[in-house]
Formats: sequence, C-alpha cells, structure tokens
Amino acid sequence: MTLTRADLHGYQKRAVDFICEKHRCAIWVFMGGGKTAATLTAISDLTDARIIRKTLVIAPLRVCGSVWRQEAAKWEHTQGLKLSLCTGSLKERKAGLNKKADVYIINRENVKWLVDLYIEKKRKWDFDGIVIDEAGSFRNSTAKRFKALKKVIRYTTVMIELTGTPAPNGLIGLWTQIFLLDYGNALGKTKTDFLKEHFTPDYFGYNWDPKPGACEKIYAKIGHQVLSMSGDDYLELPERIDLIEKVQMPADIKAQYETFKLKLLLKLGWDVVVDAVNAAALANKLLQFANGAIYHDEQRNWVNVHDLKLDVLEEIIDENPNENILVAYNFKHDLARLTERFKDGVVLGKDPKIIERWNAGKIKLLLAHPASAGHGLNLQDGGSMLVWFGLNWSLELDLQMNARIYRQGQTRPVRVIRIVTEGTIDERVLEVLKDKNAVQSDLLKALI
Repeated sequence: MTLTRADLHGYQKRAVDFICEKHRCAIWVFMGGGKTAATLTAISDLTDARIIRKTLVIAPLRVCGSVWRQEAAKWEHTQGLKLSLCTGSLKERKAGLNKKADVYIINRENVKWLVDLYIEKKRKWDFDGIVIDEAGSFRNSTAKRFKALKKVIRYTTVMIELTGTPAPNGLIGLWTQIFLLDYGNALGKTKTDFLKEHFTPDYFGYNWDPKPGACEKIYAKIGHQVLSMSGDDYLELPERIDLIEKVQMPADIKAQYETFKLKLLLKLGWDVVVDAVNAAALANKLLQFANGAIYHDEQRNWVNVHDLKLDVLEEIIDENPNENILVAYNFKHDLARLTERFKDGVVLGKDPKIIERWNAGKIKLLLAHPASAGHGLNLQDGGSMLVWFGLNWSLELDLQMNARIYRQGQTRPVRVIRIVTEGTIDERVLEVLKDKNAVQSDLLKALI
C-alpha cells in the first residue's frame, strides 16, 4: 500500500517543518520514530523548491542498501526522488556517483574516499545537501570521516543529522555533531575550547566532568538547531518488559574466574594459557568468560569454558515455542557456539532477504551482532522477543538493538531478556549502561 503525506504522524510533520525552516539542524527523535520518511519528505520539498539539487545520504552500510530506498518507495510524495546507491567496489561506487539522481547514498566508511576523490580531481563539491543517518558515528573528532566531512561542509546549504542516541557516552560527543551544523559557532571552533569552557579534567586528563551549570549552558547554546522528541510523548507502543535471567557458575568455574580476575592469568588444561595485559584486556576477557568461551591467542583461537548461557537460552526457546526470537551476541565464538547448539539459527548477514524472511515470520531464531543490526533495521514485524546472550558496554548499541523490535509498528508486548552471569562483569555492564542512559535522558528532556 502506498502511503501519502497525510499518513505522516504529527511529530513527523513537525520534523519536516523544522528541517525546511532551519536547513542545518539535528533531529533527535526516538528510535523507530520515522526519521527516514520525514527526512525524505523534507528533501523532496527542498528539491522541489530548488533550495537543494543533489543530496548525499551517509548511513550505516546495511541501512544504505535497504531502508532509504524502501522508505522512498513507500510514500507517494517521495517516489519521484531518484536514488543512487554508491556502495560496494570502487567500480560500483563510481558508477553510482555518475548516475543522474536527486539522492546519493554512501556508507560512512567511504566518506573520506568520496571527499578525497573530489579533491584529487579538483572538482567542486556539488552535494548541496547532506544527511547523516545515525550522526553519533561522527562523534570522534580524530576520525578520518569527521576530518574529511569537515573540509566540505561549508559548500552545503542543508545539513541534517539524524539520531536517537546523540550522547550515549556523555555530552563531550556533541561537539563534533554540532560543529558540522554551524562550524563551531555554538560550542566552539575546537574541541579543546569546548572542553575548557564546559568541563574539568581529572588528574591524568583522561576523564572530563561537566562544570556546575555546564549541562544547562550547553542545552541553551544548541537548542535552536536541535529538534528533540521523546517516544514516551508521541507513541502508544505495547508494553515492554525487561527481564534478567541469572546464571550461577559452579564453584570450580567461579574459582577460575576469580583467579583470572586477580592474577590476569588463566590456565585451561595443559596447553592453553590465557593472559590479560592490562585492565581493558581483562574486562574484555572477563566478558568472554561470563559468556562461556575465551580467546587464548593472537589468532583468536578460543576455548570453551562453560555452556551455562547456552543452556539458559535453550530453556527460553523451549518455554516460548510460539515465539520468533532475536538473539544478540557479542563475540565470534559466541556465534560459533550458538550455531553449533541451535542448528535452525539464522545469522543476520548482508542478504536483505533474511530481513524479509524474519519480518514474514519465517525465521524462528535470528542471530545478530548489535553493531550490524543496531541501526535503522525494522525487525518489529518478525517477533517481539529479544535475548541478549552477550552484553555490550555501548549504550548506543544497546538502545539501538532494543529498538529493532520495540518501535513503531510493533503490535505485541515486547520482552527484552538479558542473560547475566552472577558475580561477574556482566553485572557491572548493566550498572554502566544505566548510568550512561541517565546522562542522555537528561539531554533529550532538556531540549524537548
């Protein structure tokens, strides 16, 4: 069924109006809030008004090949937009760029390549509109993609940043996002200036805490170019139930864990020794241990430690025979063990047909890594249960992964189940995610 402009939700129309009025703005709308449809509508309107001629959409690779083209085809008023995909091999990318279109879609990993291509050929940057889908991927001021885009933003009339998670790790990550909108007018020309004005460093200069009143000051400076909307205020979603399935390690395995934690060295049998060279490596190894397997050399060979989480997942599957279940894993050895135990498990890869099969209810167990499935994909039609087999430190990945099924269009109560190994680093991960979420929630609420 083709949708019309009248089918846009009120908050989507608000986003369209905001983009068309501001031209350079950030849309911080709840995950599943239809940002893509609203943005395509605005692009169509701005193109018709001859304010922009060529728009570059920068998005996660998987989203490039599916979401933007699918959304454009769904709406009557955006079907006239010509879209060209500029991903894949060098030949495929150049072919996409050479097509005559209104919107060119490229994955964020190729932003530097694209900018360099224009510079090398001494061509004028001719994208007068840029959309960054999941703008949080440009939070790192030292990343090549940010530095590249920084060179050309002055040649753009329209800059639209889309995300549901603008500051998952604190307000410091806002500087790059706002700089791309206003060249540093609001938060400073350099990140150093931004930090000095609003934050206080610790003794070593690694961690920065907001100065008194700094958060409110930042909100006030950026509020005019940010549209922030909360799903709680606009959506009537079915109930979401968050559950913890706890795993207890037997005494001998728990003793191994504690020894490794204290000595940074673990002996598994006669020929396998695992060591952790620093605290970060130890944290990573402990997460693996909690999941049930651990890498033991630089070639990423791994050894099984226990099957406790696999057993719990099997119980969940057996107790919910009528459910299609989405499983989030963390490490490659998690996936290897999952596919070995659950022969009917389907791995979410690059094939869009897998997503179609899932949403058609034809896949009972879908295995996905949050970094691959965490942005832009609509999986709400295929199921309403998500099980976190392995936890992840990233709040952004956590929120985005949950939003694959808990989003607009979901009609059933959603259960998000986290399998947590008691007395391990799993419990610390939950605490960290909760603390980070508080910071981001405060930011979004302040700008609504």
